[in-house]
Amino acid sequence: MNASGRPALATATPGDFHGRATLRLASPSMWLEVLAAGGPRIVRLGLAGSSANLLAETPDLGWETAHGRYELLGGHRLWFAPEDSTTVAVPDGDGLAVEAVAGGLRLTGQAEPSTGIVRSLEIRLDPASASFAIRHELRNRGHAPIELAPWSITQLPLGGRVLMPQRRAAAGHHVRPNRNLVLWPYTSWEDDRIIVRDGVVVVRGEPGEDLKVGCFTELGWVAYERGGIALVRRFEPALGQRHPDLECNVETYCGSRYLELEILAPLRTVAPGGGSAVLQERWELRLVGAGRDDVVALVAELSASADEPLPRTA
Repeated sequence: MNASGRPALATATPGDFHGRATLRLASPSMWLEVLAAGGPRIVRLGLAGSSANLLAETPDLGWETAHGRYELLGGHRLWFAPEDSTTVAVPDGDGLAVEAVAGGLRLTGQAEPSTGIVRSLEIRLDPASASFAIRHELRNRGHAPIELAPWSITQLPLGGRVLMPQRRAAAGHHVRPNRNLVLWPYTSWEDDRIIVRDGVVVVRGEPGEDLKVGCFTELGWVAYERGGIALVRRFEPALGQRHPDLECNVETYCGSRYLELEILAPLRTVAPGGGSAVLQERWELRLVGAGRDDVVALVAELSASADEPLPRTA
């Protein structure tokens, strides 16, 4: 709190990401960097006392679109599903509005030419732990309704593993299914980077042919563990609501350079003139046993109750 009794605004310090201006937020436990003029994007994330970026950096990767070159960059971005390359990959190198909020920043992009969609991220650091809240919003400033699902994508370096928790097998005879595993057309069931265990689907982040898998988890989290540090992304599952990609709310992609960890909100018809769809998450950085083989015990550890209610998806 400041002298007026209002929550204190976070101090953002300037930085640089491969020639692009950034703003850095820090708490006693962690820090992160966002682009200062483009995006909205989170490009770096780390623990206090370490300069190591836990996110992937891919400033050399991108592709041409009808609107110009889309720069992948690395880090965290907001897209929307179902995926349509003509509307979702819109260059975002400039035009960002930055606003200070209690404990963090609100980053708002420009209205996009083909859809009128405005993407925004609101980030608020927890002063007492290595965690922060992140609110993803897609606002429709266009002239027609759009059916979409907010889709948050995080690029991560290879060398770790994704954990997608699932319900464990239950005793007795049940007549309805309660778990799914979805594969993309280029993914082989025989890819040994995909490990299915009772209670969790594991994807090893190793270079190889492209693979992508997804599922619906009722447990409200997905994680990436590498080198004894777990990035845990928590959210409130939207049970009983329609989702893209054969009803997935978490997905992961692995290729030759990086891995992506993704969360999807339910599908919404967003009204023109300012209607919006929101995906809220809480990210936590946790120290765990490096190279831990007992993945079931690790899942149990990461499933432990959080200190506050899970963020809800609107």
